[in-house]
Amino acid sequence: MVEDELALFDKSINEFGSKFRSTLSDAPCQMVGLRDAYKDSVKSLTEKLSVKLKEEERMIEMYLEYKNQVNRQNELIQEKKDNLLKLIAEVKDKKQKLEDLRRNIQDLKEEYSRKKETISTANKANEERLKRLQKSADLYKDRLGLEIRKIYGDKLQFIFTNIDPKHPESPFLFSLSLNEARDYEVSDSAPHLECLAEFQENVRKTNNFSAFLANVRKAFTAMVYT
Repeated sequence: MVEDELALFDKSINEFGSKFRSTLSDAPCQMVGLRDAYKDSVKSLTEKLSVKLKEEERMIEMYLEYKNQVNRQNELIQEKKDNLLKLIAEVKDKKQKLEDLRRNIQDLKEEYSRKKETISTANKANEERLKRLQKSADLYKDRLGLEIRKIYGDKLQFIFTNIDPKHPESPFLFSLSLNEARDYEVSDSAPHLECLAEFQENVRKTNNFSAFLANVRKAFTAMVYT
C-alpha cells in the first residue's frame, strides 16, 4: 500500500513538472497558482500517506497481538495435551493394577477351591475309613470282646473285655484317630502299654489293622498274667 502511494506521488510530481515547463511563458499569476496547487497536492498526499502509515502500524500491531494470542493458545493446548497424556498414563496404570488384582483374586479363588476339594476328599476318605472300622465293631465285639465308641475330637475308643478271667468286665482300652497325613494315631491306653508306639508304627507301615488289634489285645492279656 505504501509503495502504491509513493508511486502516485511520483506521478503527481512528474505531471506537475510537465505542466510547469509548459507554462514557463505564462504570466506570474499562473506561477503562483501552480505553486499553491503543488503545495495543496503535496499536503493532501502527505496526509493520505500519514493515514496509510498509521493503518499499516495498526495492522502490524493487530498481527503481533494475534500472533501472541496464537502462541498462548498453542501453549494452553500443549499444556492440556500433556495433562491428558498424564491422565491417560495414570488410567492405564490403575487399569493394570486392577487387572493384576482381579488375577490375584481369581488365583486365590482357584487355590481355595483346590484346597477345599482336597480337604473334602480327605474328609470323605477319613469318613470311609471310620465307617469301615465302625462296621467291624460287632464282629470284633463278638470274637474279641471289643467295643468301639466314637468320642471327642473324631476319635474312636477301643474297649477290650474278657481279658482278665477274674474280672471279665474290666475294660482295657486305647484311643485311635487319623492325623492330617491320614495316618493312624494311637493314644490314651489304659492300662498304659509301653509297646503302643511300636504297634502304631507297624500298622502305619502294613495297614493291617486286624493284626494291630490282635497285638494290642495280646499285650493287655500279657499284663494280666505277669
